[in-house]
Amino acid sequence: MTAFRISRLRNVFLALSLAPLAAYAQTPAPALPAQQQQPDSSEPLTTIKAGITEVNLIFTVTDSHGRFVTGLRRENFGLLDDGKRPDRVYHFTQQTNLPLRVGVMLDTSASIRGRFKFEQEAASEFLVQVLHKNDRAFVEGFDIKIEMAQDYTNNIAFLTAGIDKLRPGGGTALFDNLYITCRDQMLTLKDEGNVRRALVLVSDGDDDYSRASKTDAIKMCQRAETIVYTISTNVSLSKGKGDDVLKDIAAATGGTPFYPKRIEDVAVGFHNIEEELRSQYSLEYKPSDFKADGSFRTIYLQALDRHYNVRARTGYFAPKAE
Repeated sequence: MTAFRISRLRNVFLALSLAPLAAYAQTPAPALPAQQQQPDSSEPLTTIKAGITEVNLIFTVTDSHGRFVTGLRRENFGLLDDGKRPDRVYHFTQQTNLPLRVGVMLDTSASIRGRFKFEQEAASEFLVQVLHKNDRAFVEGFDIKIEMAQDYTNNIAFLTAGIDKLRPGGGTALFDNLYITCRDQMLTLKDEGNVRRALVLVSDGDDDYSRASKTDAIKMCQRAETIVYTISTNVSLSKGKGDDVLKDIAAATGGTPFYPKRIEDVAVGFHNIEEELRSQYSLEYKPSDFKADGSFRTIYLQALDRHYNVRARTGYFAPKAE
């Protein structure tokens, strides 16, 4: 989202004197029909239930020192969806135990050959720590194409074995592979109830092979309602173009980029992601003036206490009417 767009939304937000979310009626979501059809895999996963569109937004709150803030209530936040206040808030909860559907994408291109061992070790430890009983994860390596090392499972032994068998080599098609991963692994998920979709992308951010653009990849992540956390493997003193790419991907999807100062500190990035995944909030609401036209609708969520920073995806694609 451009700085102009963010500034304009902020001005709209203030002009509306946006009331806290507690001002909107909080009612139970309508029950699903017994034979509810699953959404087509080509459509976004913002669901339509009994004729009412419900948006589920996962977000993180930090203080001015970057520490996670928990224990807040819905009246502590204000929200604009496509520039308008929501019609209704159905649920607001702190989601420390919402089931995870998490993927680990390890850059296996030739450019990271000397750093790959640390990536593998840190990724394995991350999965050991983050996965709980109802969580599932997959791991893959990518250069010009994807190598699926282990598909969705809760079995840590299978996941770590998959990571161990990956080997670096080849060019880099980051955007193509991020696009394909969100399309094939996240967009097609058909879990009952709410889950958190997250990707951990470990790369230097360089791309020398993709046909898809960065914008294409980000849009697919947004369609799949997937938060992307990025960990840079560039530990040089100067930040390069690839670091900006990783920052843009994370910011647009509600994640955050990590820039280890030493390759051995990649594990710190994984640890921070683990902590964040257990320190998030979930907000479910009905947007105002919703049109099922496939358009992109912006989300502007803000804490009423300006000392807090809210990190959420910048928007979502409305489903298309049949």
